[in-house]
Amino acid sequence: MTRIARLGRCGVLVLTGVIGAWLGMATAQAEDANKADIDALRKSLDKYQDYTAAIRDLYLSTVGCVHYTGEKILGAMDYPKGAMGIHFVNVPSVGQKLDPMRPNVLIYEPTKEGLRLVAVEWLVPLTPDTKEPPKLLGQTFQGPMEGHYPLIPKEFVHYDLHAWLFKENPNGMFSPTNPNVECSNAEFPMLEKPTKMMPGPM
Repeated sequence: MTRIARLGRCGVLVLTGVIGAWLGMATAQAEDANKADIDALRKSLDKYQDYTAAIRDLYLSTVGCVHYTGEKILGAMDYPKGAMGIHFVNVPSVGQKLDPMRPNVLIYEPTKEGLRLVAVEWLVPLTPDTKEPPKLLGQTFQGPMEGHYPLIPKEFVHYDLHAWLFKENPNGMFSPTNPNVECSNAEFPMLEKPTKMMPGPM
């Protein structure tokens, strides 16, 4: 190998190392930024551990405790076995500008001690102006999908993103269901089928 070739090879290796280090730093910085946002969000929502505070702020209960068997259906969303819980929806906020500090939905788990805040959810309707799936906290929303009938009309085609801020989820913080959440203490447990996927940017 000639000296020029060796120098060229060394240059490529150095450049590759620099790019790799830069990408690693960028990823770490993005994760740190998302963690800071998540910590701020968790702190801002802590008052809603009391579900009556949520009601006063117009988060209204859909009553049913939603859970899934893990059944896979062609053309439908993939929901691992587990539960979502009871959704408290702030209807006036749906369709407004996406706000990372104001989720559209608060999700509670019914326990023997009462309702426990475990997660939040953002909903974004699919509109003719939608060019790509929405993103938040470094995550791409799931969907588009039908509304979660019977709690939400099927005609409400939307994207959504869950975040398990207050209960650990072995499937990941942003998984739609959580196997650690149960509906056994719910007054109205609601076993749902996976929601149908709809055409739209994915």
